[in-house]
Amino acid sequence: MGVKKKKEMQVAALTICHQDLESLRSFADVEGKNLASLLLHCVQLTDGVSQICYIKQIAPLLEKEDKNGMCDPIIRSCLDILAGIYLSLSLKNPLKKVLASSLNGLPEFFLTEAIHSFTCRLQEELNTTDLCSYRKVIDNISSCLENFNLGRASVNNLLENVLHFLQKSLIEILEENRKLTGNHIAQTQLMNDLLVGIRVSVTLVQKVQGFQGNLWKASSSPIWQSMCGLLSIFTKFLSDDDLLQTIQSTSGLAVILFIKIMFDPPEKIPGLISSLLLRSVDCVSIPEWFMSSCRNLCCAEIPESALLFLCQGTLAMLDWQNGSMGPCGEALLLDTVHVLFSLSSWIKESTLEMFLSRILASWTSSAICVLESSSPSLKNSLNGNSSIVERLLEYVYTHWEHPLDALRHQTKIIFKNLLQMHRLTIEGADLVTDPFFWGLTVSLLQLEWHVKGKYTCLGCLVECTGIEHILTVDKTIPSQILEVMGEQSLVPYASDLLETMFKNHKTHLKSQAVDSTWIDQLHETWISPLLFILCEGNLDQKSNVIDHYLPKLLNCSPESLSYMVKILQTSADAKTVMVFVIALFGQDRSFPSLGSCNSRGALGALMACLRTARAHGHLQSATDTWGSLVSSARIKQGLVHQHCQVRIDTLGLLCESNRSTEIVSTEEMQLIQFFITYNLNNQSPGVRQQICSLLKKLFCRIQESSQVLYKLEQSMSKHEPENESPKQHPSVSLQQYKNFMSSICSSLFEALFPGSSYPTRFSALTILGSIAEVFPVQEGGIQTVYQLSHDIDAGRFQAVMECFTSTFEDVKILAFALLMKLTKTVVQFQDSEKLQGLFQAALELSTSTKPHDCVTASYLLNFLIWQDALPSSLSANLQTQQVAYGDGDKLASVVERNTLMVIKCLLENLEEEISQAENSLLQAAASCPMYGRVHCVTGALQKLPLNLQLVSEWRPVVEKLLLLSYRLSAVVSPVIQSSSPEGLIPMDTDSESASRLQMILNEIQPRDTNDYFSQVKIVKEHDSFDLEDLNASMPDIDTPVEIKGKEGKTCDVTAQMVLVCCWRSMKEVALLLGTLCQLLPMQSVPESSDGLLTVEQVRDIGDYFKQHLLQSRHRGAFELAYTGFVKLTEILSRCPNVSLQKLPEQWLWNVLEEIKCSDPSSKLCATRRSAGIPFYIQALLASEPKKGKMDLLKITMKELMSLARPTEDSQSTVPQVHALNILRALYRDTRLRENIIPYVTDGAKAAILGFTSPVWAVRNSSTLLFSTLITRIFGVKRGSDELSKKNRLTGREFFSRFPELYPFLLKQLEAVANTVDSDTGELNRHPSMFLLLLVLGRLYPSPMDGTSSALSMAPFVPFIIRCGGSPVYRSREMAARALVPFVMVDQIPNTIQTLLARLPNCTDHCFRQNHIHGTLLQVFHLLQAYSDSKHRTNSDFQQELTDVTVCTKAKLWLAKRQNPCLVTRAVYIDILFLLTCCLDKPAKGNQPVLESLGFWEEISGIITGSELITGFPYTFTVPGLPQYLQSLTKLAIAAVWAVTAKAGEQTRNVPISFSQLLESTFSEVRLLTLEALLERFSAAASGLAEKGLPPLLHNMGEKFLMLAMKEKQPECFCKILKILHCMDPREWLPQTEYCVHLTPKEFLIWTMDIASTERSEIRSVALRLASKVVAHHTQTREENRDSMAPELKQWVQLVVLSCEDHLPPESRLAAAEVLASITPYFLTNPHPIIGLQDTLALWRCVFTLLQSEEQAIRDAAAEIVTTALSQENTSQSTEFAFCQVDASIALALAMAVLCDLLQQWDQLAPGLPILLRWLLGENDDLVVCAESTCQVEEDYLFEKADVNLWAETLVSVRYLYKHLSRLLSKSSWRPPGPETLPDLRRTVSEQYHLLSQVFRELPPTAEFLKTVEFTRLRIQKERTLACLRLLAFLEGKEGEDTQVLSASDSPPEASQLTLPRAETAC
Repeated sequence: MGVKKKKEMQVAALTICHQDLESLRSFADVEGKNLASLLLHCVQLTDGVSQICYIKQIAPLLEKEDKNGMCDPIIRSCLDILAGIYLSLSLKNPLKKVLASSLNGLPEFFLTEAIHSFTCRLQEELNTTDLCSYRKVIDNISSCLENFNLGRASVNNLLENVLHFLQKSLIEILEENRKLTGNHIAQTQLMNDLLVGIRVSVTLVQKVQGFQGNLWKASSSPIWQSMCGLLSIFTKFLSDDDLLQTIQSTSGLAVILFIKIMFDPPEKIPGLISSLLLRSVDCVSIPEWFMSSCRNLCCAEIPESALLFLCQGTLAMLDWQNGSMGPCGEALLLDTVHVLFSLSSWIKESTLEMFLSRILASWTSSAICVLESSSPSLKNSLNGNSSIVERLLEYVYTHWEHPLDALRHQTKIIFKNLLQMHRLTIEGADLVTDPFFWGLTVSLLQLEWHVKGKYTCLGCLVECTGIEHILTVDKTIPSQILEVMGEQSLVPYASDLLETMFKNHKTHLKSQAVDSTWIDQLHETWISPLLFILCEGNLDQKSNVIDHYLPKLLNCSPESLSYMVKILQTSADAKTVMVFVIALFGQDRSFPSLGSCNSRGALGALMACLRTARAHGHLQSATDTWGSLVSSARIKQGLVHQHCQVRIDTLGLLCESNRSTEIVSTEEMQLIQFFITYNLNNQSPGVRQQICSLLKKLFCRIQESSQVLYKLEQSMSKHEPENESPKQHPSVSLQQYKNFMSSICSSLFEALFPGSSYPTRFSALTILGSIAEVFPVQEGGIQTVYQLSHDIDAGRFQAVMECFTSTFEDVKILAFALLMKLTKTVVQFQDSEKLQGLFQAALELSTSTKPHDCVTASYLLNFLIWQDALPSSLSANLQTQQVAYGDGDKLASVVERNTLMVIKCLLENLEEEISQAENSLLQAAASCPMYGRVHCVTGALQKLPLNLQLVSEWRPVVEKLLLLSYRLSAVVSPVIQSSSPEGLIPMDTDSESASRLQMILNEIQPRDTNDYFSQVKIVKEHDSFDLEDLNASMPDIDTPVEIKGKEGKTCDVTAQMVLVCCWRSMKEVALLLGTLCQLLPMQSVPESSDGLLTVEQVRDIGDYFKQHLLQSRHRGAFELAYTGFVKLTEILSRCPNVSLQKLPEQWLWNVLEEIKCSDPSSKLCATRRSAGIPFYIQALLASEPKKGKMDLLKITMKELMSLARPTEDSQSTVPQVHALNILRALYRDTRLRENIIPYVTDGAKAAILGFTSPVWAVRNSSTLLFSTLITRIFGVKRGSDELSKKNRLTGREFFSRFPELYPFLLKQLEAVANTVDSDTGELNRHPSMFLLLLVLGRLYPSPMDGTSSALSMAPFVPFIIRCGGSPVYRSREMAARALVPFVMVDQIPNTIQTLLARLPNCTDHCFRQNHIHGTLLQVFHLLQAYSDSKHRTNSDFQQELTDVTVCTKAKLWLAKRQNPCLVTRAVYIDILFLLTCCLDKPAKGNQPVLESLGFWEEISGIITGSELITGFPYTFTVPGLPQYLQSLTKLAIAAVWAVTAKAGEQTRNVPISFSQLLESTFSEVRLLTLEALLERFSAAASGLAEKGLPPLLHNMGEKFLMLAMKEKQPECFCKILKILHCMDPREWLPQTEYCVHLTPKEFLIWTMDIASTERSEIRSVALRLASKVVAHHTQTREENRDSMAPELKQWVQLVVLSCEDHLPPESRLAAAEVLASITPYFLTNPHPIIGLQDTLALWRCVFTLLQSEEQAIRDAAAEIVTTALSQENTSQSTEFAFCQVDASIALALAMAVLCDLLQQWDQLAPGLPILLRWLLGENDDLVVCAESTCQVEEDYLFEKADVNLWAETLVSVRYLYKHLSRLLSKSSWRPPGPETLPDLRRTVSEQYHLLSQVFRELPPTAEFLKTVEFTRLRIQKERTLACLRLLAFLEGKEGEDTQVLSASDSPPEASQLTLPRAETAC
């Protein structure tokens, strides 16, 4: 009756020993008021939470005692018992903290006795010698020191003993750890004990008062000796690399702390630590105790990791505040950072890198503390221009893109602290004008926006110096940042930066403002760009802005919401008016601001803003929202908007609220119901997930608000209010809730109709599952507003059960989960006969050859198991032990018993089938493939409860299960382990197939050892074989031509069936064995009763996986074996049995040895990328604990690297191939994370060197490895551009991460360049060139790289330039691309000029065209990069390009005929073309550069002297000719446009005309010309061209008509038709008779002939053109429409054919566009132009397109409906006029419009029979369907059933039925007589009787055994019933012996759509 209680906290109860318990009983008083009584009551409780209440009463009770009571033995004894209780509790038990808190409040006069008791008890603890108890004692010491006064005093009293114990425990734990090497679990525990021991030692020294003073520092003091011993231990730990790095790190802290405490005088401590860090300790001057304790640090070589942790300790343990250490401390600070800089170049291991970044951040924090009161010299050393700050900035720039998030976060801290450091060094100076801050700002803004570090650093700068100077530099910064919000990886950084900038700017404007105008400036700067993105941005941009930035902005500025809503409302209203106008006048219908499938528009932006505002509490309630900000009609439009995200945002507006108990209004419930009607069938998984999530939020709100309403109802019933509240009574709201939930569930169950799509079922089942979860069956008197089980009936239960037949397993999972949530309800809908049939159906499905059938069987069996609904015959053979169960365990016991029965039954069947397969694998593959049985066993085991009771019954079952698994594997393994399991088995179905398969099964025995490949095979000369000999050699294999199936039928056995049977069986066995290891308990010791799997069985399973992973060749087999093996290795790594724990390590060594030995008889697969070997090693390494030292990975990588490198001994390359393939798999394994990064360098070297191998297998494996490394280094490809900077690194960043690659790549590149420059002139191709250039091409320079030359990229440049002379074309291209990133942008012009100067002159006689081509390519790519860069805004840009142009003119002969090579000529012309694009606009006050240089004259000369004018002398194809033609044509077209733009109407100076280009004999020339012209004509047609068409293009219709008639090249022909389509038909259609001798009518026929015969693209264009001509004829020649009737009918047929499903999407998209364009003329015209048959045929096309599987086609069809609803005669009938709607509601709207139009046209009589035939489905051959259900179907393995992903037949049927019913009911038309529709009536009756007969002949469980046929029949039955009902209505016999539809005959949403015409309806 109230709100649900939270889950109670679980607390372990405290206990005491028997002796203490007896003492308490003897001391307890009768009244129970003394302390002993309190404690006695407390310890007798079994609930820890209740004990807490008693513990809290201790101090108040003792406060009441008299001070004399301190001598009371009872209290003394109780205090002693309390001390024992405290020390016995575990560290994490809440009771321990409560007890400490209570004892802290003891009266002062009891403290002495209490301390004594605690001291004595603690002393007993410290005396323990049991190693297992050490951790408990250490934890007690820790808890005593943590906010516990008594404990701290006790430790202080026992300081000597505590130190001695810590010293002893650390030594013994370390020794025990060494003894247990290999036992990972025990070692992990001991490592944790060591870590805790060190931390407690540190805490002890920091908190205990015993270290104050110097008495303990005497060398004879036991405390001193223990301290020296501990310091010695910590020093050893610090340098011990076998320990965890966290132990070493904490030891570093402890060493510095102990030195700080122990060393005298304190002034010399900084100097001593400096000498330790700099490795310059003076061993003579230091004390003897220090030398003996820290000898390793003073004399030996300190490891770099130890040095790093000493730096950490220095920064963490010394006091840096206020410069307390003086100049020595400042020197130590500087020494520390120099040591860290030196370490940064050495450390590459990811964990140490993480430590280093944290320590550097800590150093900057310490530096800030020191700078606040430092000397001027230190400020000079740490200002922004100092070398230290420069080094730190370089570190930031190098690591701000690091893969580790935590490390990137540390770089942000470092950068932020650097800014603060510089501020402290320039106190009083202006931050904005400071050169350091200004330089940082400018350099950061110059960076590309894909650099993540740019955002964090700019954010720090804004916080430090403000936003004003950044906006001064560039006002478009907000827009630029919003633009990158489409990139998911940058979204968090960009949104954080925007928030920081917005906050800063708002604060600044507010502080400077004198009136309220400041907010307008804020909105202009930040809100306007945001609204533009929300309306016009791409989908990813808008989604990310809404999810990440918009909530932050509204939280910062809630007052901006009203401004945003006002702007968006105005925009949406304005655009709606525009749509109305355009729809009326038939103009262009593209309105981006309205929203469509590609654009949300203002409506989407409005919904997004409102949703975000309401979710974050910026809107008070739903009522306020609908009333003041947006209308419910607008929300309804948003719920069915064409753009899915608009629908989601609108739904989110309804469902989300910042108050979980906010009442859901009636209007909201109606809108939600409306939404569910049309949005269940969504193909996008992401959208479905969001819908289900939002609705679950709504249900939670209903549940929680209902609890509030129940409480309110109770209070109102108890206390009658004097004044009635204006709000409605709670009971009314609760009843509305109940009705709403019931209505929702009805809609969801109705969505599970026959033939419903996968998305619909997925959505409906997910939402139903959420309802069952949110509204569970309540116990304990808690009321709930709704119970799903109350709305379940037999029909709905059956609908959920039928979801098991779906081919999608997701649907099965959801259906099963839903049934499990309704377990108490569903049993009543099943009788025993039905359950028996279900069980038999499941067994039959488990032997099906269709894999999804066995999945169905598994779910059916699990359902029967959990429902306790198995046949009684199964339990007869099961003798179970009688176990007494509690109520809670009853269900688990029933499930276990049922699971055992089912598995036994399955095993019996499986054993028979395996025996059959051992006799004939062909017979088994055809009739009883065994994998289905195994899959069902695995499925049953996975649902089994873990606490098994019937252990004795399970053991033989598990034993038999393993035995059968091994037998099954032995049967199928010959196929899986053959050299080519897919290729060797032929696809034969003829009479010889059986005998051929017998031969093959003998042939494919695994013989592909290394020895097998190395031997020469003698092939028989005759290709026949003796069948008798074959049979003699295979006596156990039967060889019939026909195989008898499981039903006695004969069937052909295809090779596919054998192969799939084998690999799926292997897959299921692997998953079963993995599941057994994962779920079943293992025996801890042999013969124990606590487990099912013995150690030997686990070993056998491991050996099985090893054999199949190392020998299987079929990828499906070893990939799934890998999945099972991973489950096994994960269990072994956590197994307490040491022998099992060490198995992965042993297996790893064995396989590595087998790979290394390269034995000729080895069966390891050297082909197929080493098949399962990489998977095997992956599984072994991935099971290694990630928090350990990863020793297995280190040793394995070392071995693999040694094998992967090329060796002089080339006897066998098989180990090298294996090593390369394994390395590739390991680099791809994401589970190894950053642990694999240190090996990237060696892997890259092995890949590059392996590419030089003469053996193809090595080169192939090296290439694959290299590809993986590229992805690992540069990340997964995140853009369409292969070389996008999103997948590149700066040179400094790359070589800083992999420094060893710098000299290696440089050396390799030099070797490659030397081969290119060989003087011999021979073709010398270095194999590594490709890989080297590929890597180098992914690097780029950054302005943040600094001036350091250690890792400079400059040395690579000359070698890359020399590679441009390679004889390989592709290598020259790659060298050109690789050069670009190595040249800084400002150096590009000089580099280009240098390269051009190297080109030969025309007078030179000796030159190589390869070198010329490579140089020109480099010039071209550099020039292209320069033109695309941000430097185009630079004032020097024009001058620099002018200099380049002058240099280019000097080598102009290379573009003319003097250059015989067409390839180099083409590249040079490309350079000229690029220059014309860059310099086409004049500078201010000057004429264009190209004119001033006479460049156009030169280009005109090149064109007029080229082959385009003079003709081509080539009679054969010359190398480079197509490229040359394209380059020359592009330049010619540019020249024509340039002359046209300059001369205007005068075109005499044009170097070449378009007519000449279009008449070229080369298609490349014509195609480029047509593309350029099409661009101009398209722009003019769409109104985008500024000045319309240039005069040069006027009157070209005649030319294009003539071209269309003679063009043979398809692409050119397509472009011509597109141009004609863009042109106005009035300009060219009248010329057809004159030009091409075709009348306009004949031209239309010619166009339609092309549209019906040509390929898809041309067909689509021709259809558009023909439709435009048809529309032109119907508009301009109304008097001649009758003469056009045949052509119009042909056109209609053409459109109908173009909508057929088998055609490509392009054709159907074209048809949709055509239908949209002609809608006002042919579909909705009040006076139809064409006949009713043709008009309805076009409408049928609309319905067909609206049900297409392709989203784009449905969206285009929805545009047709939008246009239809926007006409004057239709727009008043619906509330969705002028709205972009989704296809789901568009289908209903279209049918409503059609029925409305039939009435307007007065064509109901002729139209109704046509619509009734649509309803009946005239194309469905019911007879064939009926025959197919009665026949035994033939299995085709890979033939899919009717898999529908979107289209749902019954949806359209129900829509049509509903609208026809409403049409007939509101119209007065009736057929004149009973014989008006006789044929239709007879057809429907016959069909109904045939259906009834077929249904009677179906088997009882036909929905499972014959799903496809059963579904088809049910759909046809509903169509038939709908027709019968309508015919009965027409004949006036409604309700008289007429079959009626089921309760779900029509969707409830129809009433919302179809209202009377006078009302708002469709």
